[in-house]
Amino acid sequence: MIQQVTRGIKITVKTQYEGTFLKNYLINYAFTYDIEIENQSKSSIQLLSRHWKIFESLGKTKVLDGAGVVGKKPVLNPGEIHKYKSGCLITSAIGSMKGAYTMIDFSTTKKFNVEIPAFKLCAPFILN
Repeated sequence: MIQQVTRGIKITVKTQYEGTFLKNYLINYAFTYDIEIENQSKSSIQLLSRHWKIFESLGKTKVLDGAGVVGKKPVLNPGEIHKYKSGCLITSAIGSMKGAYTMIDFSTTKKFNVEIPAFKLCAPFILN
């Protein structure tokens, strides 16, 4: 489990290896990740967008941007938590992800970024 707090917003990430399969004649390694976003600040906030960098041990990097998370733009009042599950495919057994959420603080109407800490994607058999 990885955790980080940025401007009173705590991000917790847990990853899970889901297996391998062929896609476009390449072996792909599937991972899921559970993310918990906790508003520890004194303001109500809304998650507007996400930015991901996905690194593969074979040197490949993907950048993904999008609105909200899994189709939602959650509003979190002070003390509230939003949880979601998502996943990714990579073509190497080891990789990592990191990123940021763009949020808006309703008390100031200003946007700010919350860092998503780097977390590893590692097929368990690769470590033996």
